[in-house]
Amino acid sequence: MEKVIAIVGPTAVGKSDLGMKLAQRFSGEIISGDSMQIYRGLDIGTAKDSPEELRAVKHHLVDICDVDQRYTVKDFQANATKSIKQITSEGKIPFIVGGTGFYLNSLLRNLDLGGDSDTDEKIRASVLKIEQESGLPGLQKELARIDPAAVEKIDMENPRRVIRAIEVFKGSGHSITEQENGDTLADFYIVGLTDDRPVLYDRINRRVDKMVDMGLLDEAKTAFDRQDDIPQAKNGIGYKELFPYFEGKSSLEDCLNEIKKNSRHFAKRQLTYFRNQMSVNWYNISQTENYVSEIERKVAEFLE
Repeated sequence: MEKVIAIVGPTAVGKSDLGMKLAQRFSGEIISGDSMQIYRGLDIGTAKDSPEELRAVKHHLVDICDVDQRYTVKDFQANATKSIKQITSEGKIPFIVGGTGFYLNSLLRNLDLGGDSDTDEKIRASVLKIEQESGLPGLQKELARIDPAAVEKIDMENPRRVIRAIEVFKGSGHSITEQENGDTLADFYIVGLTDDRPVLYDRINRRVDKMVDMGLLDEAKTAFDRQDDIPQAKNGIGYKELFPYFEGKSSLEDCLNEIKKNSRHFAKRQLTYFRNQMSVNWYNISQTENYVSEIERKVAEFLE
């Protein structure tokens, strides 16, 4: 069975840096587990690795979609599985790096996401119609109508999570909270990075400021100008919060503070999800001396 290392944790904690170090140390390749880094042109706001890093270590599932394309957890599960098999067939180690919890869980548990391609397309069209006509409130109302159990479990403020929960129920007849596991895809070792909350929140705030210096406003303006064409991509944190600024309704400072606030809340949700849904080997990077060396030792033991 293939052996796979996954690196999880809240946004801005340092997952990408660790992934690069481990992939170089163990002759590996990186599979992005992020739901937004798939989009070409959304580079700064999604915190993609730099072009130099992308060249230094081969990356999979980065820049594979145009911004007007939809990409689901089912797509990720299929593509990541294919990448794992390809990487291991070449004698290398797959490192999944990213913070989209449900994406990773679909792979770890080999969730049966239900439906076939024809049914999926019909259901998707009907759900997108609800989104277009009624927005997130309409989606929330529909999910509450058909699957109240999911309302208690998923992030109801995330349109993509709500859409996927509706699709799963309509495609399989079962709640997204009751999905069955398939055969184990691989042997996973999960590394979790965390940090003291004040330190992490300060890092998040500083990263947003750095993104602005790198050109986030230009990237977000492109998303704003195309928002009717990119229903999924526009919802990423770091883009939608700037729309009121481009509309002249809010100051830039207020919008940037909103990005920082939403990023902090997202980090908290990520930690909750990973702690409740997965068996993770956690490392607090402020409290664990030489944590990279310790992780390298554990990974080496796992790969033996």
